[in-house]
Amino acid sequence: MFEGFLEYLDSIRQRDPAAKGRIEVLLAYPGLHALLSHRVAHWLWRRGFKLLARMISHVNRFFTGIEIHPGATIGKNFFIDHGMGAVIGETTEIGDNVTMYQGVTLGGTSWRKKKRHPTVGDNVVIGAGAKVLGNVTIGDGSKIGAGTVVVKSVPSNSIVVGVPGRLMIREKPRPLIDLEHTDLPDPVIELTTRLMENMELLKDRVRILEEALAIAKKRRRRL
Repeated sequence: MFEGFLEYLDSIRQRDPAAKGRIEVLLAYPGLHALLSHRVAHWLWRRGFKLLARMISHVNRFFTGIEIHPGATIGKNFFIDHGMGAVIGETTEIGDNVTMYQGVTLGGTSWRKKKRHPTVGDNVVIGAGAKVLGNVTIGDGSKIGAGTVVVKSVPSNSIVVGVPGRLMIREKPRPLIDLEHTDLPDPVIELTTRLMENMELLKDRVRILEEALAIAKKRRRRL
């Protein structure tokens, strides 16, 4: 257990260049404190001590600014960087090595008592202020851009940007944890560029046809 905890501290240091050491991460990272508190609350929740679990979750939110429902299931090496304003709903399921930034909401869209929150796969990065809503699945290795709103499931190894989120499949797999938030394509710009290129091709074809037609008319006149 102790070795696993040290591995977790090191995984945070690898994802945050501002971290100077394990002690700093242990004492000054609210994302770590929120997760440790959630582990206790989740243990109580699963054993029927739901009110106590909710109280621990409430205190956790007060001190860290991060709200994690005790019913949420979270895998290993989960890291919330900065964390303020992050919300994780009751039926959320989060895989291993997931990185999430401040202001992210993993929220529900139904009043029914069923699976109504997202399922996030392994090695996913969710940018600051992103909203992932409803019983949707974010595939392994995907990246959600900052401020993106996701309301549909996302296949593995994808990038989602925009409001609503626009999907692009990566041509090549990226590193297990891809934190390059500036390396986000814009599907709208790419589509517009392709349309402009096709328009130029059509213009060239029309010009060639018009020239051929003009030549044909001249020949007819001569005849």
